[in-house]
Amino acid sequence: MAQGIQSLTVLVDTREQTPWAFGPGVVTLRASLPSGDYSLPGLVEKVALERKSLADLVGSLTSGRDRFMREMERLALFDFAAIVVEGSLENVLRKEYRSDASPSSIMGSCAMIHARYGVPTIWCSTRSCAILYAEKLLTQTWNAAQAANS
Repeated sequence: MAQGIQSLTVLVDTREQTPWAFGPGVVTLRASLPSGDYSLPGLVEKVALERKSLADLVGSLTSGRDRFMREMERLALFDFAAIVVEGSLENVLRKEYRSDASPSSIMGSCAMIHARYGVPTIWCSTRSCAILYAEKLLTQTWNAAQAANS
């Protein structure tokens, strides 16, 4: 974190099975979140990040699609929401997942979620890249919320 900036507190949903370990200066607290896996104190109804491994994303878009679409409907009501994937579009194109779903279908579903619900899919090639990018997203979202309230 930059000098002079207080530590960031990130809320991690209690159902999150493989929580991210953010960098120094980020405090994590477990909380029961209404939607998503990560949020910010005082903003749990407005800010959410949904963490997905590539396998989890594919499963959510295929066998778990109904439940996942209900989650996207809830996230559409948030001021800021995103799906952060621990994988790349190249992984999808190379079909590096166990499913009969085509890469075109997976990408099409992600595009539909963004267009219909306003929830973008952010592709990060690795887990460590996803953690760092999510930390930056949450920091900037927190800073914007604080600026709007002052």
